[in-house]
Amino acid sequence: MVKKQTVWLLTMLSLLIVLSVYYMTSPENGEMAFIQEEDWAEMTSEEAEGENVETAGDGTVISQISTDELFSAIRLDMKNQRDQVQEQLSEIVASSDFTTEEKNEALEKMETIKTNQSKESIIENTILASAQYDDVLVRAEDDVVHVTVKAQELSKEETNQIIQMVSDEFGHKQVQVQFQPAG
Repeated sequence: MVKKQTVWLLTMLSLLIVLSVYYMTSPENGEMAFIQEEDWAEMTSEEAEGENVETAGDGTVISQISTDELFSAIRLDMKNQRDQVQEQLSEIVASSDFTTEEKNEALEKMETIKTNQSKESIIENTILASAQYDDVLVRAEDDVVHVTVKAQELSKEETNQIIQMVSDEFGHKQVQVQFQPAG
């Protein structure tokens, strides 16, 4: 039994090493992306043609999307931005071109991003559990935490309750609470 586990472990480690070497030696010019940026732009413009999209006089695109789609789009955008920052910070940590101080600073920023994501999720779930809101979006940025609640209206008591929950979780940060009418 021990020999089987040892063989399995060595096989997995070998696979890990082979994949790491492949990743490190692969071209870094973005050829591994599944969808190139030009293709993505074409795809999204084709999709937009089929949707309810208007153009204002100054060329601004106005899209009529639901609140559900808006919250999902904002969450996806935040996730993409954070993933990109995390990737850049990981490159700093892995690179030998940076000082120990710069690497430690990058690690601290990575930890801050993870902590903020966790706190945002906790606050969203807490607010959803404590009241009958359709959805909640929490975004922590520097010294401000933005909370958007999908509801027809918010009373002062509800707003103060949300501010208290956010302050309990995030500490001394400015809290902005707003509501987005459902529909």
